[in-house]
Amino acid sequence: MASIICGSLAFDTIMNFEGQFSDQILPTQLHNLNVSFLVPTLRRDFGGCAGNIAYSLNLLGGVALPMATVGSDGDDYLQRLRTLGISTEYVKKVDDTYTAQAMIMTDKANNQITAFHPGAMMQAHLTRIEARTDVGLGIISPDGRDAMLQHAEQFNAAGIPFVFDPGQGLPMFDGQELARFVDQSTWVTVNDYEGKMLSDRTGLSSEEISRRVEGLVVTLGSEGCEVWVDGIKTLVAPERAVEVVDPTGCGDAFRGALLFGLEQGWPLARCAALGNRLGALKIAQRGPQNYQFERAELGL
Repeated sequence: MASIICGSLAFDTIMNFEGQFSDQILPTQLHNLNVSFLVPTLRRDFGGCAGNIAYSLNLLGGVALPMATVGSDGDDYLQRLRTLGISTEYVKKVDDTYTAQAMIMTDKANNQITAFHPGAMMQAHLTRIEARTDVGLGIISPDGRDAMLQHAEQFNAAGIPFVFDPGQGLPMFDGQELARFVDQSTWVTVNDYEGKMLSDRTGLSSEEISRRVEGLVVTLGSEGCEVWVDGIKTLVAPERAVEVVDPTGCGDAFRGALLFGLEQGWPLARCAALGNRLGALKIAQRGPQNYQFERAELGL
Protein backbone atom coordinates (compact mmCIF):
# COMPACT_ATOMS: atom_id res chain seq x y z
CA MET A 1 0.00 0.00 0.00
CA ALA A 2 1.15 3.53 -0.72
CA SER A 3 1.30 6.56 1.58
CA ILE A 4 0.36 10.07 0.44
CA ILE A 5 2.88 12.50 1.91
CA CYS A 6 1.56 16.06 2.05
CA GLY A 7 4.16 18.75 2.64
CA SER A 8 6.85 20.83 1.03
CA LEU A 9 9.45 20.16 -1.60
CA ALA A 10 12.21 22.68 -1.04
CA PHE A 11 15.80 23.50 -1.79
CA ASP A 12 17.86 23.68 1.39
CA THR A 13 20.84 26.00 1.64
CA ILE A 14 22.88 24.57 4.50
CA MET A 15 25.44 26.68 6.38
CA ASN A 16 27.63 25.73 9.34
CA PHE A 17 28.64 28.23 12.02
CA GLU A 18 31.71 27.07 13.91
CA GLY A 19 30.75 28.75 17.19
CA GLN A 20 27.57 28.74 19.28
CA PHE A 21 24.69 31.10 18.66
CA SER A 22 24.39 31.72 22.39
CA ASP A 23 27.87 33.28 22.41
CA GLN A 24 26.85 35.85 19.78
CA ILE A 25 23.35 36.78 20.94
CA LEU A 26 23.18 39.00 24.02
CA PRO A 27 20.02 38.28 26.05
CA THR A 28 19.83 41.90 27.18
CA GLN A 29 19.84 43.15 23.57
CA LEU A 30 17.12 41.00 22.02
CA HIS A 31 15.05 44.13 21.42
CA ASN A 32 17.88 45.49 19.26
CA LEU A 33 19.14 42.35 17.56
CA ASN A 34 21.83 42.86 14.91
CA VAL A 35 24.12 39.86 14.51
CA SER A 36 26.23 38.35 11.76
CA PHE A 37 27.52 34.78 11.60
CA LEU A 38 30.55 33.75 9.55
CA VAL A 39 29.71 30.46 7.79
CA PRO A 40 32.79 28.91 6.16
CA THR A 41 30.85 26.08 4.48
CA LEU A 42 27.72 26.27 2.36
CA ARG A 43 25.93 23.73 0.19
CA ARG A 44 22.56 23.27 -1.49
CA ASP A 45 20.49 20.13 -0.95
CA PHE A 46 17.15 18.71 -1.99
CA GLY A 47 14.86 19.03 1.02
CA GLY A 48 11.38 19.91 2.25
CA CYS A 49 9.37 17.70 4.57
CA ALA A 50 7.48 15.81 1.85
CA GLY A 51 10.67 15.15 -0.08
CA ASN A 52 12.62 14.07 2.98
CA ILE A 53 9.87 11.78 4.29
CA ALA A 54 9.37 10.26 0.84
CA TYR A 55 13.12 9.63 0.56
CA SER A 56 13.15 7.85 3.93
CA LEU A 57 10.07 5.74 3.22
CA ASN A 58 11.33 4.83 -0.24
CA LEU A 59 14.71 3.65 1.13
CA LEU A 60 12.91 1.43 3.60
CA GLY A 61 10.95 -0.20 0.80
CA GLY A 62 7.65 1.64 1.20
CA VAL A 63 5.67 3.33 -1.57
CA ALA A 64 5.79 7.12 -1.23
CA LEU A 65 3.42 9.48 -3.03
CA PRO A 66 4.60 13.03 -2.24
CA MET A 67 1.86 15.63 -2.69
CA ALA A 68 3.52 19.01 -3.11
CA THR A 69 4.19 21.93 -5.45
CA VAL A 70 7.40 23.15 -7.07
CA GLY A 71 8.10 26.38 -8.89
CA SER A 72 9.65 27.30 -12.22
CA ASP A 73 13.03 26.11 -10.92
CA GLY A 74 11.72 22.70 -9.86
CA ASP A 75 12.66 20.51 -12.85
CA ASP A 76 15.80 19.19 -11.15
CA TYR A 77 13.77 18.11 -8.13
CA LEU A 78 11.19 16.36 -10.30
CA GLN A 79 13.93 14.50 -12.14
CA ARG A 80 15.59 13.49 -8.87
CA LEU A 81 12.37 11.99 -7.54
CA ARG A 82 11.85 10.02 -10.74
CA THR A 83 15.44 8.78 -10.66
CA LEU A 84 14.87 7.52 -7.12
CA GLY A 85 11.75 5.69 -8.27
CA ILE A 86 9.39 8.04 -6.38
CA SER A 87 6.17 8.95 -8.17
CA THR A 88 5.60 12.61 -9.09
CA GLU A 89 1.92 12.17 -10.02
CA TYR A 90 0.86 14.38 -7.10
CA VAL A 91 3.60 16.99 -7.60
CA LYS A 92 2.28 20.13 -9.30
CA LYS A 93 4.55 22.64 -11.05
CA VAL A 94 3.67 26.33 -10.72
CA ASP A 95 5.53 28.44 -13.26
CA ASP A 96 5.07 31.94 -11.82
CA THR A 97 6.95 31.40 -8.55
CA TYR A 98 10.02 29.72 -7.09
CA THR A 99 10.22 26.36 -5.35
CA ALA A 100 10.22 26.75 -1.57
CA GLN A 101 13.64 27.62 -0.17
CA ALA A 102 15.03 26.98 3.32
CA MET A 103 18.19 28.71 4.55
CA ILE A 104 19.44 26.67 7.50
CA MET A 105 22.36 27.64 9.75
CA THR A 106 23.64 25.13 12.31
CA ASP A 107 26.06 25.89 15.15
CA LYS A 108 28.52 23.47 16.74
CA ALA A 109 25.96 22.51 19.40
CA ASN A 110 23.50 21.51 16.61
CA ASN A 111 21.21 24.47 17.30
CA GLN A 112 19.61 25.76 14.12
CA ILE A 113 18.34 29.07 12.76
CA THR A 114 16.16 28.74 9.66
CA ALA A 115 14.70 31.26 7.23
CA PHE A 116 12.02 29.82 4.96
CA HIS A 117 10.51 31.20 1.75
CA PRO A 118 7.35 29.20 0.94
CA GLY A 119 7.09 30.08 -2.76
CA ALA A 120 5.09 27.46 -4.68
CA MET A 121 4.18 25.69 -1.43
CA MET A 122 1.46 28.28 -0.86
CA GLN A 123 -0.48 26.77 -3.77
CA ALA A 124 -0.32 23.18 -2.51
CA HIS A 125 -4.06 23.25 -1.76
CA LEU A 126 -4.79 23.13 -5.49
CA THR A 127 -4.12 19.37 -5.47
CA ARG A 128 -6.91 17.29 -3.94
CA ILE A 129 -6.86 13.95 -2.13
CA GLU A 130 -9.33 11.35 -3.35
CA ALA A 131 -9.91 7.79 -2.17
CA ARG A 132 -7.72 5.19 -3.90
CA THR A 133 -7.66 1.45 -3.39
CA ASP A 134 -3.83 1.40 -3.40
CA VAL A 135 -3.45 4.13 -0.75
CA GLY A 136 -3.61 3.03 2.86
CA LEU A 137 -2.01 5.88 4.79
CA GLY A 138 -1.23 9.57 4.68
CA ILE A 139 0.69 12.22 6.55
CA ILE A 140 0.17 15.97 6.80
CA SER A 141 3.52 17.62 7.39
CA PRO A 142 4.27 21.37 7.28
CA ASP A 143 2.78 22.90 4.13
CA GLY A 144 0.72 25.89 3.07
CA ARG A 145 -1.96 26.74 5.63
CA ASP A 146 -4.87 26.15 3.24
CA ALA A 147 -3.34 22.89 2.06
CA MET A 148 -2.98 21.52 5.60
CA LEU A 149 -6.57 22.39 6.47
CA GLN A 150 -8.08 21.09 3.25
CA HIS A 151 -5.97 17.94 3.00
CA ALA A 152 -6.95 16.93 6.54
CA GLU A 153 -10.61 17.26 5.57
CA GLN A 154 -9.99 15.33 2.35
CA PHE A 155 -8.12 12.48 4.09
CA ASN A 156 -11.00 12.24 6.52
CA ALA A 157 -13.65 12.24 3.78
CA ALA A 158 -11.72 9.60 1.80
CA GLY A 159 -11.42 7.36 4.85
CA ILE A 160 -7.61 7.37 4.70
CA PRO A 161 -5.99 7.21 8.16
CA PHE A 162 -3.26 9.83 8.50
CA VAL A 163 -0.54 11.18 10.74
CA PHE A 164 -0.80 14.82 11.78
CA ASP A 165 2.75 16.23 11.83
CA PRO A 166 2.37 20.02 12.19
CA GLY A 167 6.07 20.77 12.74
CA GLN A 168 7.06 24.37 12.11
CA GLY A 169 3.60 24.99 10.64
CA LEU A 170 1.95 24.64 14.05
CA PRO A 171 2.02 28.39 14.92
CA MET A 172 -0.24 29.13 11.93
CA PHE A 173 -3.24 27.57 13.69
CA ASP A 174 -5.27 28.47 16.74
CA GLY A 175 -6.38 26.05 19.41
CA GLN A 176 -9.72 25.24 17.79
CA GLU A 177 -8.10 24.45 14.44
CA LEU A 178 -5.43 22.29 16.06
CA ALA A 179 -8.04 20.36 18.05
CA ARG A 180 -9.88 19.74 14.79
CA PHE A 181 -6.68 18.36 13.22
CA VAL A 182 -6.24 16.03 16.20
CA ASP A 183 -9.81 14.79 15.99
CA GLN A 184 -9.52 14.11 12.25
CA SER A 185 -6.17 12.34 12.44
CA THR A 186 -5.33 8.78 13.46
CA TRP A 187 -1.88 9.54 14.89
CA VAL A 188 -0.08 12.73 15.93
CA THR A 189 3.69 13.27 15.97
CA VAL A 190 5.51 16.33 17.33
CA ASN A 191 8.83 17.16 18.93
CA ASP A 192 8.89 18.15 22.58
CA TYR A 193 8.72 21.90 21.87
CA GLU A 194 5.85 21.47 19.42
CA GLY A 195 4.13 19.16 21.88
CA LYS A 196 4.13 21.87 24.54
CA MET A 197 2.76 24.41 22.06
CA LEU A 198 0.08 21.98 20.90
CA SER A 199 -1.00 21.40 24.50
CA ASP A 200 -0.94 25.11 25.32
CA ARG A 201 -3.09 26.07 22.32
CA THR A 202 -5.61 23.25 22.55
CA GLY A 203 -5.73 23.00 26.34
CA LEU A 204 -5.19 19.23 25.95
CA SER A 205 -2.40 17.35 27.71
CA SER A 206 -0.39 14.64 25.93
CA GLU A 207 -2.45 12.09 27.81
CA GLU A 208 -5.71 13.66 26.63
CA ILE A 209 -4.52 13.96 23.02
CA SER A 210 -3.53 10.28 23.02
CA ARG A 211 -7.05 9.32 24.04
CA ARG A 212 -8.48 11.12 20.99
CA VAL A 213 -6.24 9.28 18.49
CA GLU A 214 -4.66 5.85 18.16
CA GLY A 215 -1.32 7.21 19.30
CA LEU A 216 0.82 10.28 19.97
CA VAL A 217 4.60 10.34 19.44
CA VAL A 218 6.71 13.08 21.03
CA THR A 219 10.32 13.03 19.86
CA LEU A 220 13.00 14.10 22.34
CA GLY A 221 16.09 14.33 20.15
CA SER A 222 19.02 12.46 21.68
CA GLU A 223 16.76 11.31 24.54
CA GLY A 224 14.61 9.09 22.30
CA CYS A 225 10.86 9.64 22.22
CA GLU A 226 7.63 9.26 24.14
CA VAL A 227 4.88 7.07 22.74
CA TRP A 228 1.42 7.73 24.17
CA VAL A 229 -1.36 5.20 23.56
CA ASP A 230 -4.73 5.48 25.29
CA GLY A 231 -3.29 7.78 27.96
CA ILE A 232 -0.29 5.55 28.77
CA LYS A 233 3.23 6.85 28.12
CA THR A 234 6.09 4.58 27.01
CA LEU A 235 9.63 5.93 26.68
CA VAL A 236 11.37 4.51 23.62
CA ALA A 237 15.13 4.57 24.17
CA PRO A 238 17.36 6.55 21.83
CA GLU A 239 19.75 5.02 19.35
CA ARG A 240 23.24 6.44 19.75
CA ALA A 241 24.73 7.88 16.57
CA VAL A 242 28.21 6.85 15.50
CA GLU A 243 28.88 10.52 14.71
CA VAL A 244 26.83 13.71 14.97
CA VAL A 245 27.34 15.63 11.73
CA ASP A 246 24.07 17.31 10.66
CA PRO A 247 20.62 17.17 12.30
CA THR A 248 18.83 18.55 9.21
CA GLY A 249 16.16 16.10 8.16
CA CYS A 250 16.42 13.78 11.17
CA GLY A 251 12.80 14.37 12.14
CA ASP A 252 11.67 13.62 8.59
CA ALA A 253 13.73 10.41 8.51
CA PHE A 254 11.96 9.42 11.74
CA ARG A 255 8.56 10.11 10.18
CA GLY A 256 9.37 8.04 7.09
CA ALA A 257 10.21 5.14 9.39
CA LEU A 258 7.01 5.76 11.34
CA LEU A 259 4.96 5.48 8.15
CA PHE A 260 6.82 2.32 7.12
CA GLY A 261 6.09 0.66 10.45
CA LEU A 262 2.44 1.69 10.35
CA GLU A 263 2.20 0.23 6.83
CA GLN A 264 3.42 -3.08 8.30
CA GLY A 265 0.84 -2.95 11.08
CA TRP A 266 3.48 -2.69 13.82
CA PRO A 267 2.74 -1.39 17.33
CA LEU A 268 3.49 2.31 17.59
CA ALA A 269 6.46 1.80 19.94
CA ARG A 270 8.14 -0.48 17.40
CA CYS A 271 7.57 2.12 14.66
CA ALA A 272 9.18 4.76 16.90
CA ALA A 273 12.17 2.52 17.67
CA LEU A 274 12.82 2.16 13.93
CA GLY A 275 12.54 5.94 13.64
CA ASN A 276 15.17 6.39 16.33
CA ARG A 277 17.54 4.01 14.53
CA LEU A 278 17.05 5.72 11.18
CA GLY A 279 17.49 9.18 12.72
CA ALA A 280 20.80 8.06 14.24
CA LEU A 281 22.00 6.94 10.81
CA LYS A 282 20.87 10.16 9.12
CA ILE A 283 22.51 12.50 11.63
CA ALA A 284 25.91 11.00 10.74
CA GLN A 285 25.55 12.31 7.15
CA ARG A 286 25.28 15.83 5.80
CA GLY A 287 22.02 16.86 4.17
CA PRO A 288 18.49 15.55 4.56
CA GLN A 289 18.56 13.15 1.59
CA ASN A 290 22.15 11.94 1.29
CA TYR A 291 22.21 9.00 3.70
CA GLN A 292 22.14 5.33 2.72
CA PHE A 293 21.92 2.14 4.75
CA GLU A 294 21.64 -1.61 4.54
CA ARG A 295 18.35 -2.97 5.83
CA ALA A 296 20.29 -5.25 8.21
CA GLU A 297 21.60 -2.13 9.98
CA LEU A 298 18.02 -1.41 11.00
CA GLY A 299 17.16 -4.96 11.96
CA LEU A 300 14.90 -5.44 8.92
